[in-house]
Amino acid sequence: MPKTQLAYRQYHSTKTVVTKVYNDLLTAADSGQVSALYLLDLSAAFDTVDHDQLMRRLERQYGLKSVVLQWFSSYLSGRTIQVVYGDSTSPTVYIPSTVPQALVLGPHLFILYTVDLEDHVAEHGVSFHAFADDTQLYVVMK
Repeated sequence: MPKTQLAYRQYHSTKTVVTKVYNDLLTAADSGQVSALYLLDLSAAFDTVDHDQLMRRLERQYGLKSVVLQWFSSYLSGRTIQVVYGDSTSPTVYIPSTVPQALVLGPHLFILYTVDLEDHVAEHGVSFHAFADDTQLYVVMK
């Protein structure tokens, strides 16, 4: 788990992220610097996780192999949705890109899927903090 991802950690909450970002911005202002803050809240973020990309990441970046990788593939594949309302039933729709948010694994898989974001923004001198799918990006300059 990246150190800047504060979700699902003991003694951390959204307040932890807000306090950290607020402190960094105040410290910059106190030293005469200006800051630009970008708040990113992905709409339906857990539904954007591409299963094939996630499986490649689990294998290449995290070293999962054989049975464990097959278990994750089985967990993610074949997901469908169907709505029943009264006597009406919608057609079944295949869901190729999502992780179940309400289950324990879903949020962790989402974080593993997006872990590279921290590295990419750091290359450009941007500070990064996140809480699940809510991301705070900011730069401090003279």
